[in-house]
Amino acid sequence: MAAGYAELLRTRHAARLLVGTLVGRLPNATGPIAIVLFTRAEGGSYSLAGALAAAYGLANAVGQPLLGRAVDLFGQPRVQLPAAVVSALGMVWLALAGTGSAVAAYAAVVVAGLFTPPLEGGLRALWPGVLGGREEKVHAAYAMDAVAQEVMFTVGPLLVTLFVAMWSPAGALLALNAIGVLGALSVVVSEPSRKWRSAPREAHWLGALRSRGLLALLGAFFFVGMALGSITVAGVAYADDHGGQAVYGWLMAALGLGALIGGVFYGARQWAGAPERRLRLLVALLAVCYLPLMLVPGAVAMTGLSALSGVFLAPALACAFIVVDRHAPAGTVTEAFSWLVTFFGVGAAIGTAAAGPAVELGGTAAGFGVASVAGASALLVLMLTQRVLATGGRSRAVAGSSDGVSEGSPDVLSEAPSEVPSAP
Repeated sequence: MAAGYAELLRTRHAARLLVGTLVGRLPNATGPIAIVLFTRAEGGSYSLAGALAAAYGLANAVGQPLLGRAVDLFGQPRVQLPAAVVSALGMVWLALAGTGSAVAAYAAVVVAGLFTPPLEGGLRALWPGVLGGREEKVHAAYAMDAVAQEVMFTVGPLLVTLFVAMWSPAGALLALNAIGVLGALSVVVSEPSRKWRSAPREAHWLGALRSRGLLALLGAFFFVGMALGSITVAGVAYADDHGGQAVYGWLMAALGLGALIGGVFYGARQWAGAPERRLRLLVALLAVCYLPLMLVPGAVAMTGLSALSGVFLAPALACAFIVVDRHAPAGTVTEAFSWLVTFFGVGAAIGTAAAGPAVELGGTAAGFGVASVAGASALLVLMLTQRVLATGGRSRAVAGSSDGVSEGSPDVLSEAPSEVPSAP
């Protein structure tokens, strides 16, 4: 699979777009961790740290589909770069103002979250044109995308703790957001981003949300996000009792590393059968792997359990990207992927908000218990909606322009009823 990824990255523009998107998303990927560490360094409680991270996540959840729809309507450069700059200024505000004024702190994280650019959905809209419209390459790119994200989620927590050690929590916020603006700039000045146009769309106030299959998927990934959000706060509580910030960084990095390993193995083969069925199995395994976290053993064992809890995350995400593509209405590709980010972000925000009081009332194990309950809930949603997902999906032949620059999206497709095989 490494050779397959290398072949994809040798495609013109592919490496630049992937790296630029990952770097541009670094402030968002590390935002909750950086906010929690900054708040604790300022003397704030776990509840305040969780609440600020939750406010950031909720604002991000509101902004992503709105900005995603704007990208579909007006193109990527006009939306992505201005949003990245405003989001960074929100974090600068937080770093300079501190948490002494709760109103100012909440306002700063809301601005930062609300204007986070939808780079993730934008990249997936670009893949068909960049890869010449070949469906198998687009699906491989989705898997590579999920794996690359886990590299970022592995390195991100370590960068936060490194920047905190080198400077301060405020310095980490400033550095991460400056890097993020540079990443967004690299993407939007590229040829594919400048030339990309969304497919024609039916005027409808619900946009992508008029798809029942997409709604089912979003409901499940709300709970996956909730599980990860709760781990962010529960991990801080664990680290406070087992060695401090360095332990926290290793726990979060191990979770990302586990997802990276799982994503590499998942992408090493072509998968037959309906992705909706495969997704149920992956989410079931993900939910099972959250349970051992409640044992809260020593730091070395806990790091291993953190890695285990992430093993099925990247495969579940890669599979979900395909399901989004199969269920999104025409002309709503960036918006549809942004809704996935939104529901994931809302879930993460609620998870961080719930884990703080859970830790204070029931200890660290109770904080990780929130993740276990959320994982089981994600599986339950997929089980209850399996008929909707099975009947609403389409297999799509991806169309791309002859010069490799997308003038549409995965929505510019010829559609046929999907096959629903007997095995995942």
